[in-house]
Amino acid sequence: MHFQAYSDVWRHSLCPDQTDFQGREFFTVLPHIPEAFRQIFNQCLNGKSIEDPGKKFIAQDGSIKWYKWRLNPRKDTNGSIVGLIVVLEDITQLQMNQELVLKAERVARIGGWEIDLLTNKIHWTDVTKEIHEVPKDYSPHLQEGINFYKEGIHRDTISKVVDRAISEGTPWDVELIIVTAKGNELWVRAMGDVEMLNGKCIRVFGTFQDIDDKKRTELQLREVSKRLSIATSGSHIGIWEYNIKSKESIWDENMYKLFNVEQGEFDPNDFGLWLSTIHPEDREALLKNYGEALSGKREYRTEFRIVRPDGGISHLGARAVLVRDEFGQPLKMVGTNFDITELKNTRSMLERSEKSFQGAFEKSNTGMALVDIAGQWIRVNQSLCKSLGYTEEELMRLSFQEITYPENLEESLIAFRKVINGETNSYRLEKKYLHKKGHIVHGILTVTAVRDNNDQLEHLIAQVIDITERKNAEVELTRLLHITKQQNDSLLNFAHIVSHNLRSHATNLSMLTGFIKQEKDPKEISEIHHMLSDASESLNETVLHLNEVVQLKVGVSEKMKPVNLYKTLKNVKKNLNTLIQKKNVVLHLQFPENLTVMGIPAYIDSIFLNLISNSIKYSSPDRAPEITISSKASKNRVILSIADNGLGINLDRHGKKIFGMYKTFHRNKDAKGIGLFITKNQIEAMNGTIEVQSTVNEGTTFTLHFEVNQKLQEINV
Repeated sequence: MHFQAYSDVWRHSLCPDQTDFQGREFFTVLPHIPEAFRQIFNQCLNGKSIEDPGKKFIAQDGSIKWYKWRLNPRKDTNGSIVGLIVVLEDITQLQMNQELVLKAERVARIGGWEIDLLTNKIHWTDVTKEIHEVPKDYSPHLQEGINFYKEGIHRDTISKVVDRAISEGTPWDVELIIVTAKGNELWVRAMGDVEMLNGKCIRVFGTFQDIDDKKRTELQLREVSKRLSIATSGSHIGIWEYNIKSKESIWDENMYKLFNVEQGEFDPNDFGLWLSTIHPEDREALLKNYGEALSGKREYRTEFRIVRPDGGISHLGARAVLVRDEFGQPLKMVGTNFDITELKNTRSMLERSEKSFQGAFEKSNTGMALVDIAGQWIRVNQSLCKSLGYTEEELMRLSFQEITYPENLEESLIAFRKVINGETNSYRLEKKYLHKKGHIVHGILTVTAVRDNNDQLEHLIAQVIDITERKNAEVELTRLLHITKQQNDSLLNFAHIVSHNLRSHATNLSMLTGFIKQEKDPKEISEIHHMLSDASESLNETVLHLNEVVQLKVGVSEKMKPVNLYKTLKNVKKNLNTLIQKKNVVLHLQFPENLTVMGIPAYIDSIFLNLISNSIKYSSPDRAPEITISSKASKNRVILSIADNGLGINLDRHGKKIFGMYKTFHRNKDAKGIGLFITKNQIEAMNGTIEVQSTVNEGTTFTLHFEVNQKLQEINV
C-alpha cells in the first residue's frame, strides 16, 4: 500500500502540504483518511471494483469529511493483482454547500420540480410534495400538477405561462393559489424555465415556494394601507408632528381643513395664533394634557372645541405618541386630530332620547320590559309590576316563562325563538299571565327586537297591555247575551202560550158566556156555571205558570250560594217517602256527603223533586222501580246523573220538544207538561245545563251540570 504514482490534481487537492510522496505508505501520507478505507482497499485487493458517489465520515478530531471514490485492482500481464488504482475526491465543501441549500430550501419552503418532455416523466422534490400535502411516494402527472391550482384565474394563469414557455421558451415567475390534497388553500411562488434543443422544448424545470404567510401578510398590509388612506381622506383625520427641540410643527393637508384655514395663510408654528383657535373654556385643560404627555406622565388623548373663522364651533379629538431617542429623551410627538362634531351631536341626541325613553318607560300606563336573548328581564316598569302583583325585585328574579299561563307557553316560546333566530323582528300575541295571587291576567303582548350597528340582536322590548277588565267585561257580556237568548226563548214560549193557551181559554169563556145568555133551563145554566168555574181555574193556573217562568231568572246571581246536594236529596226523599214506599222504589245515592255546588236552594230542591217524582210516576209496571243518583267532577263543574229503569221516552219523536212547555209524552192524567220546562229554566238560571238520554221501556238518565267555584271544588275533592 505504497504510492507508485499520483497525479498533480491528487497532490494539490489531497496532499497540498507535501511535494513528493512516491514510495511512501498511503495512510502515512494521508493520516486524515478514515480507517474505514482499509477494509474498502482489502475488498478491492480481492478483485472487486468499488465505487461510491459520496459518503460522510467523522474524523477523530470531530471534523466531518465527505469523499467520493472509485477503486479498481491493478493487474500485471499474468492477471495477478499487484496493486490498486485509486480515484479519490474530497467533496466535503460541495456536500456542505448542498446541505446548506437543502436546509435553506426546507426553511424557506422552496421545492424543485422537473418535467422531461421526451419521456413525459415528472419529478418533485420532497419539499414540493410537502407543500402540496401529498405522500412522499406520490408520482405526479402534468395535468394533476395543473389541477392543484385553484380553479379560475389561478389555474388559467399557470396553464397559459406553461403553454407559452413550451411553445416560445419564455420563463415565468408567478404568485398563485393552490388547493392542497388536504383541501387547504396556499399562496405559492412558481418559477419555471425551459431547455430547448433545435428550437424544441425538451425539458421544463423550476422552483416552487410556499409564500402563504408572507403573501397573506402582504395582502392584509395592502388592505390596511388602502383603508388607512381612505380613512384619513374620507374621515377628515389630520396628522401632525411636533419637534420638541426645534419647536416646529408640521401639519398635513387634512389638518388645515379641520381648522378651516388656508394652508398658505395659517402658520401652525405660531403658538399664539394656534391657541386663539381653541375655545377659551378648553384651553387650560388642553395645555395641561399636552404638558403631561410631553413629560411622560400620561398618554395624549383628549377632546376639545375650536372656533372656526366663520364663528362656528367644531369638536375635535386628539391622539398622539411620544417618540424618544436612544437615550430615552423625547424627540417629537406624532399625533392625529379628527372631527367628532357629528359624534358629539349624536351623543347629545342619544342622551336626550335615552332620557325621553326612560321617562316614557317608567311613566307609561302600559307594562314595559327590556328582555335579554335568554328570556331574562333586564328592566321592568311599575305598570307591569302592578298588573302582575309583584314588586320590581320579585319580578326581576323570574323569567317570562315562569309567569306565562301554561296553555300559552309553547306559542310564546315559538314566537320568541323566531325573533332570536332572526326570522322576524317583532311579534304580537294575546296571552294570559299568572298573577302573584294565582289568578289570570289577560294581556296583549308586543315584542320588538333591538339591534346594534352590526345588525346583531342586543335585547328585546316587550309591551304588555292589561286587558283583564275588558276580558271580564266580554265574559259578562257573553253571559248576559246568553241570558238574553234564554229570555228570548222564554218570550217565544210566552208568545206560544198567549197565542194558543190563553186564546183557547178566552174562546172557551166567550162561548160559555154566550150559552148563558141563550140558555133558559136552570139546570143547564147551573152546569154552564160549573164549566165557567173550571175554565176560570184553568186560566188562573196558566197565569200562575207564566208568572213562575218570569220569576225564574230575576236576580238569580244575587241568590246563588253553596248548596249541599246530599242534604238536599235527603230532604226530597223525605218529602217523597210515602210515594217511594207505595211504589217500592229502590233509591241509590252514589256521591259524597260533602258534595257542594253553587246554586239557589229552592231551585235545586224543585229540580230533584221534579226529576225523582217523574221517575216514580213513569216507572215500568213490569219491574220494581230503581233510581240511581251518582256524581263526578270536571274542571269547575259537578256533573250529577239521575238514572231510572222506567218507561223511557222516544227521543226520535219527542227529543226536540222534551223540555218544552205543556209537552207530555205518556198518557198520565196528572201530567201537565210544565215540570221539565221549569227544571230546564231553573238549572240554566244557575249557569248550569241539563241533558237527557233515554231508551223506550229501558229507562231515562238526566245529566245535570252544576257550577262550582275553586274553594267549593277543594271541598268536593
